[in-house]
Amino acid sequence: MRASGILLPISSLPGKYGIGSFSKEAYKFVDFLKNSNQKYWQILPIGPTSYGDSPYQSFSTYAGNPYFISLEDLIDQGLLTEEECKKVKFGNRADTVDYEKLYNGRFKLLKKAYKKSNIGEKEEFKKFKDENCYWLNDYSMFMAIKERFEGRSFDNWAEDIKLRWEYSMEYYKKELSEEIEFYEFVQYEFYRQWYKLKKYANDNGIKIIGDIPIYVAYDSADVWSHPELFQMDNVGKPTAVAGCPPDGFSATGQLWGNPLYKWEYHKQTNYDWWIKRIERSVQLYDVVRIDHFRGFDEYYSIPAGDKDATNGHWEKGPGIDLFNAIKYCLGNVNIIAEDLGYITDSVRQLVNDSGFPNMKVLEFAFDSRDSSGQRDYLPYNYDKNCVVYTGTHDNETLKGWLDSIEPEEIEMIQKYIGRKVEDKSELVDEVIRMAQASTANTCIIPMQDYLHLDNKARMNTPSTLGGNWCWRAKSTQITKKLSNTIKELTVIYGRG
Repeated sequence: MRASGILLPISSLPGKYGIGSFSKEAYKFVDFLKNSNQKYWQILPIGPTSYGDSPYQSFSTYAGNPYFISLEDLIDQGLLTEEECKKVKFGNRADTVDYEKLYNGRFKLLKKAYKKSNIGEKEEFKKFKDENCYWLNDYSMFMAIKERFEGRSFDNWAEDIKLRWEYSMEYYKKELSEEIEFYEFVQYEFYRQWYKLKKYANDNGIKIIGDIPIYVAYDSADVWSHPELFQMDNVGKPTAVAGCPPDGFSATGQLWGNPLYKWEYHKQTNYDWWIKRIERSVQLYDVVRIDHFRGFDEYYSIPAGDKDATNGHWEKGPGIDLFNAIKYCLGNVNIIAEDLGYITDSVRQLVNDSGFPNMKVLEFAFDSRDSSGQRDYLPYNYDKNCVVYTGTHDNETLKGWLDSIEPEEIEMIQKYIGRKVEDKSELVDEVIRMAQASTANTCIIPMQDYLHLDNKARMNTPSTLGGNWCWRAKSTQITKKLSNTIKELTVIYGRG
């Protein structure tokens, strides 16, 4: 079935208090999607972010981001007052997230709300704890201990608690009981608000496309509590880490630093951890986009401690065996395979064997340096079982891209659409039209592209720190006029 949707991270929603959240603005955006005849809302990962503010480097693969909790909801519950929220400085610009101010202000308010909540006495909270104990206990304890050690990575904690010695675990559990309950309260509120928003979206015909990174962060509750899942030594340090090899875009490759999975161990456990992770994702989202899907076929292994990715090598991943195990336990799961980057025949075979739709990015289709990329990404080469994007969160905005590419590449686009277009904004519309008109069953357009925004609104520049994940839409930009424009395009190309 043909359908379309919009990519807009939760953090990029308009609203008060410094960052997009599960506030009234989120519900208004669902209404906007419905009125625009859209069927999907794609978001980025929603886990708690760590150093660098990337949603792809989270303290937990299960926990939710405290920044997304609606403060207005806490005010409505009587746990905070408007005056308390107004006193906190969240930044001066409505179109940008100031993460430093957010970090300094948001947790103080959440702690005030926790102290007023008497949460430990509530039956719903007790039920939430029981149902989520398999991850919540470790996560809440991890965060409370991290706070005690002034935010330092668990690698720099005292050895007894870094390695989870039994007496030390008991000591911190008693010593930090209130702090641990605070983090449990935060997760309770996050999930209560998220499921309420998701239900509203689903009731209005909107499905959520969620996003999970293939890897977890080293400084995470996952690695601290389950080092046996990863390629680690006996003192809790990775022996090899993830990244990408050198290519035409980077002479030294990309060093991500995530610990790699010990796939032979996962296979011995019938992929229990991965099955639980996907099962949780299915509860959170209607469709799960798995980032860096090619890593299941082969993954790039870099010796731990290296300064760049030049000495890495390829290792075999679990392949289709993992997805057969998932299907056996969970049935058919709606997954999108993010198969971007250097793609081999064996990766193509894995995507084909899985049956999952893969991704097509139009910005890659007109790169004069990469003829194989054009072959994969030009619309006449698509089959129906794929998802087409103008660009992703890691790409330039469509307007920014058109401003930066070579004249011969602009000419390629004009030849493809069959006419000369001088105005870049008009050309943005033509590339969006190209995506909507394609044979791909699903078409997802980033909100920045519908708004014709340049690279000041870019979400992320890979392998850089600072200035990423900051863009926010203003409420004045999400208009009825824009909705009507999107609706008309959607209907013309049979996606409505």
